Amino acid sequence: MQQVETKAPRRSRLVVDLAMLSVVGLVLVAALAAGGATLYSQFYGPSAFVVRYLDLLAEGRAADALRVPGVAIDRETLEVAGIGATASEALLRHTALAPLSDVEVLSEKPDGDKTAVTVSYKAGSHAGTTTFTVEQDGWAGVTPNWRFTTSPLAVVELTLRGADQFAVNGFEVDRRQVSSAGAEAAALDPLPLLVFTPGLYSVTVDTAISTSEGVGVLADTPLATTPVDVQTEPTDDFVDVVQQRVEEFLTACTSQEVLQPTACPFGLEVYNRISSLPKWSIATQPTVTVVPDGGQWKIPPTDAVAHVEVEIQSLFDGSVEAVSEDVTFQVNGSITILPDGSASIRVGSPTDEPTG
Repeated sequence: MQQVETKAPRRSRLVVDLAMLSVVGLVLVAALAAGGATLYSQFYGPSAFVVRYLDLLAEGRAADALRVPGVAIDRETLEVAGIGATASEALLRHTALAPLSDVEVLSEKPDGDKTAVTVSYKAGSHAGTTTFTVEQDGWAGVTPNWRFTTSPLAVVELTLRGADQFAVNGFEVDRRQVSSAGAEAAALDPLPLLVFTPGLYSVTVDTAISTSEGVGVLADTPLATTPVDVQTEPTDDFVDVVQQRVEEFLTACTSQEVLQPTACPFGLEVYNRISSLPKWSIATQPTVTVVPDGGQWKIPPTDAVAHVEVEIQSLFDGSVEAVSEDVTFQVNGSITILPDGSASIRVGSPTDEPTG
């Protein structure tokens, strides 16, 4: 009998093998697609673009952060955003940056040609969230480029009372050097300072004249303006200098041998004739305090006592009486900080007594 060979089982195995290969191929394609999507998200997507910008800030690379597309801003855009075109760029440097850490992407929401990327972070010890808007900016080969549609810069508008020199995160600044008005800037003119977002900015004052504890602001909204008002307090050394100058001023007043020393806060009224030149002295010097007065300082009214020795002749009978009298009075004044850093002290009169 002749044996007949059948090919049905071989064809069946071939079909199974091809099906398995198809499944493997689909799995590989899916894996490649997933890997490509992950690669895109981590390195080439809008979130990756935002994270790279934040990494530059965290590393203190302010100059590189400014070169990220869409960060640097022109004066016209500042004005459109309601920010003065004279805002200073003094704080856009690594020495003015505070630590930035724990950056995490919370969401990525496409909206037409734009994408909103929301991130969380810690600026110094403060937790915050910020939403950035980015858009595609051409291609680099087969990968997209991105840029910020709204610059992540913002403005801290500083009003500094009682000082011209201050520090931001330890970086020292002189208002007269960064203000558009220069040395002519008024004491209470707000000073607009461009800053990176997100960022924590702490303003401190520590000069020979005035001091303040840190006043911090978290800049977390692109192109927003945050007002910061810093009131300084006089240093003990400054108060000591004012005390010394007031005492010198009053002592100088006692050298005038008249009943009403010119431009001085004390005097004696009599209705008879004096028969000797008055001799003045200060029996009790005032204990001076210095308090804020807008952008400058003032001496609030302070009690003191002068003493006068004089002989008075009566117009009625010609008799002479020796008068030895304490005269109470009050001292007040204003203090203006001059452009050279010295102080002009005006003690209850139009006469200026400058001091360093």
